[in-house]
Amino acid sequence: MSIVRKTYVVFTLFVFTAFLLLFGCDRQHDSQFEPLYSQHPPLKKDILLFGVHPLHNPKRLFEVYQPMIDYINQHLNGVKLRLEASRSYSAFNKKLFSGHFDFALPNPYQTVKATEHGYRIFGKMGDDNNFRGIILVRKDSNIEKVSDLKGKTICYPAPTALAATMMPQWYLYQHGIDVNKDIKNLYVGSQESSIMNVYLGKAAAAATWPPPWQAFIKQRPEVAQQVEVKWQTPPLPNNGLVVKNDIPEALVKQVSQVIFNLQNTAKGKKILQRMELSRFEPASNQTYDSVRVFLKKFAAEVRPIR
Repeated sequence: MSIVRKTYVVFTLFVFTAFLLLFGCDRQHDSQFEPLYSQHPPLKKDILLFGVHPLHNPKRLFEVYQPMIDYINQHLNGVKLRLEASRSYSAFNKKLFSGHFDFALPNPYQTVKATEHGYRIFGKMGDDNNFRGIILVRKDSNIEKVSDLKGKTICYPAPTALAATMMPQWYLYQHGIDVNKDIKNLYVGSQESSIMNVYLGKAAAAATWPPPWQAFIKQRPEVAQQVEVKWQTPPLPNNGLVVKNDIPEALVKQVSQVIFNLQNTAKGKKILQRMELSRFEPASNQTYDSVRVFLKKFAAEVRPIR
């Protein structure tokens, strides 16, 4: 074989080998771009909003709930939660029902409604016995019977507050008060404002629920001494924990692992103490069946829920 022929053969083999190598590299490179499949699409953001309904005024809400958010964030990788307060129940409802929050802690009415707006229930506050309405009066008032409230003003945080408004109004209805005609209903925006209105004499009675009242006793004992719990309602399931349907289940499990074990650590117990709560616990849609029954009866017999 001539030198020219040998050179041609060697060159041809070189080109063929190079082509195979390049083709193989392209195939290997292409394999890195194969689509990945999972139950949920990957998150497109690294900050997720955690909304808490107006249990307190925004300043107090951050004092109580920011430590829990900080604690959860210490156990998350690649994503963080950011606490967001709302100035009123209506503002919170608008955010929740439009899918603004990624995680949220709504009241049971809002929890049930959230499942109609792209959320699922994964947990709740414990201590259901504390989720009841209480009606406060000044100790020096002349109010002894529920009928003594006829013609008077009663204040509440907001129309859609379940324990602090709807449950007390149901109690009044069951005891002969037409809440649409017999009394003046004053919605004042927060639990603390409701309590202060009865203390200041701007209302004959105030509705709230036990955790804000217990916290108020500690913060303002000189005021609380002038007020007493006159009546209380039976309980319902406590506030819920909801998450948007498109949040990956693996992340929900991480958050759940921290929240449902707060009572098992010293730091977690301090966080719960600020909330006047012993624990959080798992929950599902079925957990709130009794709430759905209550809401249906309330809307049919007392007033529309708005």
